[in-house]
Parts: sequence; C-alpha cells; structure tokens
Amino acid sequence: MDYGKIFAQNMRRIRLAKGFSQDELGEQCGLTRNYIGNVERRENSPSLQSMEAIADALGVSLPELLEQKRPE
Repeated sequence: MDYGKIFAQNMRRIRLAKGFSQDELGEQCGLTRNYIGNVERRENSPSLQSMEAIADALGVSLPELLEQKRPE
C-alpha cells in the first residue's frame, strides 16, 4: 500500500472540498504553499509533524488522511 500516494490524494481532495487554496492551507498549518504543492504532487514526503499539522488544519484525523477510499 502506498501511503504517500493515499495521503497526497486525500489531502488534496479534502482541501478542495473545504475550499482551501494551497496558500490558505499552508498558512493554517505553518507551511509554505510550495511545500503543500510538493506534498500533493509527491515531490516531498512530509514528516509526521507536518502530517499532523495538515490534518489539524483540515479538521480531520491523521488516520483519515491515510485511509484508502474505495471507489463508489
């Protein structure tokens, strides 16, 4: 299971559903817009601390960001 890919996909999906830009999410969790974009494109692997900050800013649990969604 590719947790990096799952995290990136869920992060982007939830960010867009909540209407956050990459810049807004970055501001909420103390990271840069570039870093957020790099994580979503899987160019950077976030630390556990960064993953927790992103989850908090999105208002979800870290396990939710790592959960593989089944096709509907």
